[in-house]
Amino acid sequence: MTETPPTAPNVPLRLAAIGAVVLGVAAIFAYVAGWLDPQRLTPAGVINTLEHNSGVYPGYRRNHAKGLCVIGHFDSNGGAAGLSRASLFSVGRVPVVGRLAIPGGNPKASDGAAPIRSLALRFQPADGQEWRTGMNAMPVFVVRDVASFYALQQATAPQPGTGKPDPEKAGAFFKSHPETQAFLKWAKSSTPSSSYANSAYYSLNAFYLVNKEGKEQPVRWSVQPEAPVEPLSADKRGDADFLAAELAQRIAAGPLRWRLQFTLGEPGDSTVDPTQAWPDSRRTVDAGELVIERLQPEIGGDCRDVNYDPLILPDGIRASDDPLLSARSAAYSESFNRRTREQAQETH
Repeated sequence: MTETPPTAPNVPLRLAAIGAVVLGVAAIFAYVAGWLDPQRLTPAGVINTLEHNSGVYPGYRRNHAKGLCVIGHFDSNGGAAGLSRASLFSVGRVPVVGRLAIPGGNPKASDGAAPIRSLALRFQPADGQEWRTGMNAMPVFVVRDVASFYALQQATAPQPGTGKPDPEKAGAFFKSHPETQAFLKWAKSSTPSSSYANSAYYSLNAFYLVNKEGKEQPVRWSVQPEAPVEPLSADKRGDADFLAAELAQRIAAGPLRWRLQFTLGEPGDSTVDPTQAWPDSRRTVDAGELVIERLQPEIGGDCRDVNYDPLILPDGIRASDDPLLSARSAAYSESFNRRTREQAQETH
């Protein structure tokens, strides 16, 4: 039986339960709103909106401002070599520079209040064919297109006085957008994990792997933790700064590990709609192990000057026709340019 979309009275949206998730997701993808109407909104205009909502913190990313650098490698087992001609999927080891973060533009945001974790990775194979990917700890996105995303921004904007969305506006939005049901179901039933290390991270958008013969395979990917998944405990909900310290304690005992897995799409699986989960029956290919060996602070760390643009892809991976990808790419560039200018000014 199909779940009925929530009505406005229902949507004080269990704001305690999922409102924070919606706002966190809004921050993650707020960049894409600039593509609704280029005459009204540009990447710069949307970044301006993020700065207005979160404040301006010179030298920091306009989203995922609070995070830390991670250094490690990817041990490919060759499992994806038949699907992609990218050299990083041949058997062997590839250096990785990554970043773990929480959503939002405030570098002093509370870890305990963060609804979602993120993991960005830069794979650096010897042939120079880099792969960069930004993943989030949720399996589906909330809306399917830019116009709907813009409407979501309006409906869930924090209101003066409360700092929370207007329940009536939020309820009206979700009622008129039934494609949000998969995300809402996940948000209502999930609890943030207790650590960066035991979170699974998902690409959300679809891509194509291209093999040596030119055959293309639609995929989504994820990294699945080898550490046991544990929900965030109630006593940590008010802890502002536990994630980095908790991770440092874990890594002192040994490297952190995830499995890189590709889910193979089949005919009928959408490559343009990240609100649609692919069936659980889809084949999954294990490509190898992601290993994080050490941590670095953001300031002075190897990830500080990296733009984790999802369209920096090696030969052997290509973008799908999902319009959110190009939107994210262009606005990440805007954010990158602003913070690097600010960092340069600080040194003079």
